[in-house]
This record gives sequence, C-alpha cells and structure tokens, in this order.
Amino acid sequence: MTMPQARATENAGPQTRRRVLLMASGCAVLLLVCIASLIAGARTVSISTVAAALFAYDGGNADHIAIADYRLPRTLLGLMCGAAFGVSGALMQATTRNPLADPGLLGVNAGAAFFVTVAAGVFGVQAMGAQLGFAFLGAIAATLMVHALGSVGRDGATPLRLLLAGVAITAVLGGFGQAVTLLNPMAFDSLRVWMIGSLAGRDTGVVYAVAPFIVAGLMLALLVSPSMNAIALGEDQARALGTRIAGSRLMAAVSVTLLAGAATAAVGPIGFVGLMAPHVVRWLFGPDQRLVVAGTMVFAPILLISADILGRFLLRPGELEAGIVTAFVGAPVLILLVRRSKVSRL
Repeated sequence: MTMPQARATENAGPQTRRRVLLMASGCAVLLLVCIASLIAGARTVSISTVAAALFAYDGGNADHIAIADYRLPRTLLGLMCGAAFGVSGALMQATTRNPLADPGLLGVNAGAAFFVTVAAGVFGVQAMGAQLGFAFLGAIAATLMVHALGSVGRDGATPLRLLLAGVAITAVLGGFGQAVTLLNPMAFDSLRVWMIGSLAGRDTGVVYAVAPFIVAGLMLALLVSPSMNAIALGEDQARALGTRIAGSRLMAAVSVTLLAGAATAAVGPIGFVGLMAPHVVRWLFGPDQRLVVAGTMVFAPILLISADILGRFLLRPGELEAGIVTAFVGAPVLILLVRRSKVSRL
C-alpha cells in the first residue's frame, strides 16, 4: 500500500463516522419535527394524546379526529413532498451543473401548476389521479421549454441563462394560470390556497394518490445518483469513465418529473426547498451525489415541515401557508448564492 493510499484509509474511518453521526442526527431531528407537527396547531395536544390517537383511536374524541384526519396526513405530505422537492432540486443541480437549479426557479413547478389549474378551471377535473397526469405533463413541458429557451445563443445553456429562462417561463405560465382562475371564480376558490403552496386541508386520499409516484421517483434518484458524480465532472470526463450520459440524464429527468409533478399536484408549487436543502446537505456531507441525494431525503422534509409548523404560529388563530414561509427564507438564500463568487462544488 502506497503512502497516499494509507493516508486515505486512515482518514476514511473518522469521515465515515462523522457522516453516519450526521445522518443519524438528521433522522432524529426529522422524527422530532414530525412529532411537533402532530402536537402543534390551533389546539396544542400532549404527546400521550398523539400516541393514543395513533394506536388507540377513538372516533368520538375531537383531539383524535384532529390528529388522525388532519395533522397526520399533513405531516406525511410534508415528509414525502419535502423529500420530493429537495431531491428533484439536487438532481437538477447535478445534471445541469447549475448551483441555482430548483424545480421552482426553473419552471418545473410552474408547469405542473399551470396544467393542473387548466385541468380544474377549464375542464373541471377534480380527481387527484387525473390532476397528477396533468401535473406530469406540465412538468415535462416546462422543462423542455426552459432548456430550449436557455440554450439559445452561442454560449449554450449556462446556469444564468437557464435561471433567466426559468424565471421567464414561470412568469408567463403564472400569468396564464391567474387568467384562468380569474375567468372561473369557482376554480379560484378551490385553487387559491393550493397555488400558494400549503400542506393544510389534505386528507389521506391525497397521501395514497401521490405516495407511489414519489417513492418511485426517490428510488430512481438513488439508482442514478452514482452516475451523477461523473456527470458533475463534465461530459468529457464522464464519457472517459464509461458513464452513459444520455441514459443517466433521462433517468434523472424521469425522476424529477415524478417527484416535482406529484409533489406539486399534492401541495402546490412550493419553492426554494429544492434550492436550499441540497446546498445544506452538500455543505455537511461533501459533493458525493450519493450522499447528497440520500441526505436531502432527510433534511429537505425537516425544512418543509418546520416551515409549516412556523406558519401555524405566525398568524394565530389563522395560519400562514408553508409556501410563503419557504419563500421568506429562500429568497435571501438565492440572493446569497448568486452574489457568492464560489458556491458549493457540484
């Protein structure tokens, strides 16, 4: 064994223990945040009441009804959709080598939201399964439009061009979506909270509808994450390492579509989760995309559920939607990333 190999072996042990400790700590924090989400609300309940509602449900107990029928689906959606938004952002940052990539900033959420708005406002589609189909179509269409617009010119699809194209497509689709809702007051009433981005008001039917697609998208992300390490080095080096770039990017695109489409259909176009969470995870675990994807599955839900809990207390007895809270936190983060001369290496 050469001297550099020996040093690498010596450093691997402490680094691995540190990563395991960080992941375990993240899982513990996520568990605590989920418990807090079940406890907190218009009426705060005790942990024993939560345990009784989950394991000894009493249909005549108002607290049990509130926990099982409202707070539990809300928490599960925060768990799944937080992971979905975060991992889709991590994959987009890796495949485009753009540290500013995010389903909200690059128009994916806007495309899904616009198609769902048209489905509900124009065609009267209310079934979650049908809305999911429209959300997937919208996510695909928006992704293609952003990349086509961002690739115009000699420099190709640079990070700044893609960001500007995403902002433009988001503004256009958002304007058309607003027009649809203004022309259809009933659609506006049913979609106004959803368009802001909120975990509230969802039942277990929504959880069951989106869970298979989010689970499939997360599994696909884990499968494609090793090849993302090679793609992050550049196309020439990725080819030299034997990576099938087109196939890997196609798998990543399918995963992003499943994750962003399902999450947007369930809770609305919540932004900035996919931007912030991967950078936090990359700062904690390093640039290895396998760890970034796995860590984002833990830390992104912490961010979204925490934003939802915070929103319950800011305007008591009313609530502030999670999409507004993440925007307040995420906008300064975006400005910081744009102004920094160096961002986390991808």
